[in-house]
Amino acid sequence: MVGMGRRSQPRPNQVILGDALEVMRGWPDDCVDHCIADPPFNMSKKRGLGWAFSSHVTMQEQWDTFGEDEFFEFNVAWLREVVRVVKPNGNILVFGTFHNIYQLGFILQSGLNRRILNSVVWYKPNAQPNITARMLTESTEQLIWAVNGTPEGKTKATKWTFNYQRAKELNNDKQMRNMWEFSVTPRSERALGKHPSQKPLRLLERLIELGTNAGDLVVDPFGGAGTLALAAEKLGRKFVLIESVEEYANLAQSRLAEARLAEQRMPPDTGE
Repeated sequence: MVGMGRRSQPRPNQVILGDALEVMRGWPDDCVDHCIADPPFNMSKKRGLGWAFSSHVTMQEQWDTFGEDEFFEFNVAWLREVVRVVKPNGNILVFGTFHNIYQLGFILQSGLNRRILNSVVWYKPNAQPNITARMLTESTEQLIWAVNGTPEGKTKATKWTFNYQRAKELNNDKQMRNMWEFSVTPRSERALGKHPSQKPLRLLERLIELGTNAGDLVVDPFGGAGTLALAAEKLGRKFVLIESVEEYANLAQSRLAEARLAEQRMPPDTGE
């Protein structure tokens, strides 16, 4: 892991232990190609996310706990930094649930005047059941696909990256739709440790393949377990991860080290 710099270019393929806002404020304008972010959802609240008829607490993390006004201000602040450091026409892909996705969309579209291209729905066929019997079982997350414009937000993007042909290849030569089915993160991807909102590798690989090009630098301000970094390295992109919790930054480093070691052990491709 590396420390935080001051108005210096982000070093590619690094996991930075630090606060996302502080780190990005130390970077110059237009220094990364794209952003893929999985920010706090504010699900934990003060008592944690639990169930009415169970003592089990599913989500109780300090980094995911905000007051209502505080949460809005936080989202405005980090998104403002993202649109500053991402180059014009760069993709800004942001995960969320009903807890935060509408607020994020409002900030991006109305507050920062960024163009929103799609809302992707990630359907989880094996999502955790709801045992309260008081509401529908929550089995989706959403993803806002926005595109950066000029720094002042006066001109909206027109030349964003979308690898249309690759999307068709991944979808049996048919146009890909905006509802994607992926199971929740498998145990094999949690062998070295787990993060409460960890995304499956296949999902991040799809985002990388569709929304970035080889050699692009992608920032993840909330690096978590490092899944974005794994997908980026596998597919020939560069990354920079920021993570405020040392446990998860270490987990990301461990997963990267394991993946790199496995890559070194693979026999060379002879083309036969």
